[in-house]
Amino acid sequence: MAQQDVTGSPQHRVSTVEKGAFCTARCSCGWRGPARRARGKARTDAAKHLAKA
Repeated sequence: MAQQDVTGSPQHRVSTVEKGAFCTARCSCGWRGPARRARGKARTDAAKHLAKA
């Protein structure tokens, strides 16, 4: 399982995690995005979460 930091603040540290053919965005606040086949979509989910935070 690979993990990559995207960006974040002290309350919201977002990363992407790959498991098999899927990539999921996760945040330190407990939020998780849906499993995606495209890494770009997972990063977009993470960016949208940070914009709302």
